This record gives sequence, C-alpha cells and structure tokens, in this order.
Amino acid sequence: MQESVEQYMQTVGQQARQASSVLASASTQVKNNALSAIYTALKNSETAILAANQIDMQNAHKNNLDSALLDRLELNPTRFQAMLDGLKDVIGLKDPIGEITDMAYRPTGIQLGKMRVPLGVVGMIYESRPNVTLEAASLALKSGNAIILRGGSEAIESNKAIATAIQQGLKVAELPETCVQVIQTTDRAAVGQLITLSEYVDVIVPRGGKGLIERITREARIPVIKHLDGNCHVFVEAQADFHKALAIALNAKTHRYGVCNAMETLLVDEKVADAFLPQIAKLYAEKQVELRGCPITQRILGETVKAATEEDWYEEYLGPILAVKVVSCMDEAITHINKYGSHHTDAIITENFSLARQFLARVDSSSVMINASTRFADGFEYGLGAEIGISTDKIHARGPVGLEGLTSQKWIVFGDGQIRQ
Repeated sequence: MQESVEQYMQTVGQQARQASSVLASASTQVKNNALSAIYTALKNSETAILAANQIDMQNAHKNNLDSALLDRLELNPTRFQAMLDGLKDVIGLKDPIGEITDMAYRPTGIQLGKMRVPLGVVGMIYESRPNVTLEAASLALKSGNAIILRGGSEAIESNKAIATAIQQGLKVAELPETCVQVIQTTDRAAVGQLITLSEYVDVIVPRGGKGLIERITREARIPVIKHLDGNCHVFVEAQADFHKALAIALNAKTHRYGVCNAMETLLVDEKVADAFLPQIAKLYAEKQVELRGCPITQRILGETVKAATEEDWYEEYLGPILAVKVVSCMDEAITHINKYGSHHTDAIITENFSLARQFLARVDSSSVMINASTRFADGFEYGLGAEIGISTDKIHARGPVGLEGLTSQKWIVFGDGQIRQ
C-alpha cells in the first residue's frame, strides 16, 4: 500500500504541474468562466453534497469527534449558500496576475518593474471543514495556481462530492480537471508524500490543529505558509466604553466557538475589573461559558470561576471555555499577549486613541484591532472573497491569505538594444 500511495501522489503531482502551466497563461475571462461553471455545478449538486456531508457527520458522531470538530465539519443549507456567495465574491475580485508595478527608468535607459505571477502548484492540508475545499480551489484558480487538496478523513465524502462539482465546472470551461485535485485516499502516508513532492509542488499550506502544523513544518521539504492555532485576546483597557466592551467580548467568544479567530483569553485592566467583570460574567453565564481566572478574577467573581493554570494562558479551547486575567496596565497586557498568544488576532477596547496606536505598534500579531471583535479576522470580512488560511508567518504572506498571498513577483526589464558597459 505504501508503494501505491507513493505512485498515486507522484501522478497527482505530475498532473498538477502540467495543469499549472495551462492556468498560468489563462486569461481572466477563462478563469472567471471556470468559476462560474463551478458555481452552477455546485448549485445543481447541493442535494448530493449535503447528503455526503450527512454521511461524514454520522461517522464523526460514531467516532466521538468533539463538538468543535463537529461544528467545523457540518454543512447545512445556510452554510452551503455562504460557500456559493464566497465563490461569487472571488469571481468579482480583481485578477492580480500580470499586474505590472514599480516601473522606473534606470540611468542606462532600461525600464525596470515587477510583474505578479502565480506560485505554481499549491499543496493544501486541512482538517474538518469541507467549505475550505471550495474556498481554496476558487482562490487557487483565480490566481492561476493548480492545487492539491488533502482534507481530513472525517470529511472525505463531503470533499469528494465538492470536488466532483468543481471538476464538472472545469470541464465545461475547457480547463484541465487536474487544476484542482482532491486526494481520494485517507491513508496518512499521502500527507508525507505531498509535503516532499518538491519537484511538483511549490508551497504547502497546512490548516488545522497545532500537531498537524508542527508535523508539516518539521517534515516538509517545500516552503510552508503556516496557519497556526488561534489563541486570540481581547484587552479591556481602563478607558474602554463598557457598552462596546461588553458587546465585543461576548461576540468574540460566543459568536462561534470552533474557529481560530474566537477569543480565548480576556484581559481586563485592574482599574475597571471590579465594575466590568461581573457584567460580562453574567452574559457568559447565559451562554454557559466556563471561566478560568487569575486570583483577582476569582476574588471578584467568586467560586463560579475555576483557577487558571499556566497552560490555560496558552490554550486554544475552541469551545465554551475562556481564560480571564486582570492586568495592571496596557504594558502588562501586551507582554502577556506577545508571550502566550499565537500571533493570530488580538484586540484592544479603549477610547484613548494614543494608547490604541501604541497597542497596534507593539502587539506582534497578524491582525491587531481597535474596538472590534476578533471574529472580523477573516478573508471574507477583509474583502478577499475567501481565504486559503490565516498565516501567522512574517515572510511572504501574513494574516488572511487571499489572491495576492498566492502570487509572487518577477522582475521585468524593457530595453531598446542596451548592453552593459
């Protein structure tokens, strides 16, 4: 089986490389036609895709998947429509490929600039969410990249059904069906093969739990755009508007639990802790959110709050649990965020613009917010149409990775017979 998986992945890699050369020169109109055909194929396949998802959900319940993974796995008519809306947004986005910028003349008379180009072949490894299959495929196609998608075994039926519709659309648009390939085997050896196919794959994008990301980063022989866990913070500063702070702190935690941009730690300035914490704790109690707090938080809120351990400050709960810490000032809040956070998304609630600007400059995260919920850290909300992931790296792409994050630039030179002296 190991040899057959290896051969299978070699074939997938070769097909992706061949398809990428076709896509690289495809016009915006051709790519948009393909995406429109995929939209139609998906809409016509809604019943089949939702039925496939039900099979995955039944198997997931049998295998006792936790509630966060179940939430990520589930497709319903509302979420399916959201997938289609996201695809429509990608169709409407400006095509970055071929864009020429920074043109300038050199003393020699040559004209120098940069042209935006596809990365080539993207390998995507992700868990649970079948909607990622469509988001990643649509962004890859629009940016001229072939993509190899390896979803989690828990979503195999959903992913196969979505892939079938995608390939129907590609066929209608007369593009190679191998522009988008969903790995058909659940054998974990396929992941090991994918992350070492340096001859065919240009970049790996892992999107999932910490263990998956660490493994991919350690073993890959291909550049990796990491999507690490989301240990996000909201800091309620002493000059916060309580009306805003209560709404944001509630939304950031409870809007959806099993997502990487949900708040996992609430930090509160000690000057307002006695007034603010009882109010927000009441709202969390209504949502049955378990609080784990520092000694000061426990003193203010009483026995209903469990004692937070050192591990709690690092934890991405992906569920109705929240760590709460009272800090002496903004400096302590920033130090806490930069030490324990995952550099994903962090927010400050304050009416002091000067402090807010300091927070923006000093918090080392891919998204930093003032008076807004961390749930806005999302490709759709940022106007990217969709996202292939939220990168916590600092090189190439950071934050939600949309079309531009799936491209590179090459230098271009216009001359008129010049030679170097």
